[in-house]
Amino acid sequence: MPNTANLSTVFDACVEPLTDANVFANVNRTDAGIRCDAMHVEEECYYAAHLDDQGNLWAGWYSPDRWVSGSIEGDLVHTGDKIDELLEEELIDLGLCIKIPLEHYRNDDKIFVFHGKVTLPEDTDEASDMLVKILLAFQACFVELGDMAPGEDE
Repeated sequence: MPNTANLSTVFDACVEPLTDANVFANVNRTDAGIRCDAMHVEEECYYAAHLDDQGNLWAGWYSPDRWVSGSIEGDLVHTGDKIDELLEEELIDLGLCIKIPLEHYRNDDKIFVFHGKVTLPEDTDEASDMLVKILLAFQACFVELGDMAPGEDE
């Protein structure tokens, strides 16, 4: 994985392609990484890639809203789908043959989390391309689940 200084360059390089994908309401560079706000949802939901205090890179879906998290869990229970497998399918569709085992919990900041640890290649261009694809895969995976799906309340 690129060192911390190079990760800053990787995060910076992700902003434009993620914005150009036109699947996020906003894409912002944060101190710890990158945040992509979900489109077409009333609740605060976002996709992010960020470094934790130990220097691990995490990517995933986040929301402080219990109900939207519960609606995603409900869809998964109802369909019997495994979120790790749904994400893996989206990653494969984007040309990445990797697995990202996901954790799901509510963190100390009372944010509901579906995320996994990510290891990027050393090359900055390859790393930014991979991270863009990972965030796009998360969006493609979660956009159809629960209250994330457009028109769910109509």
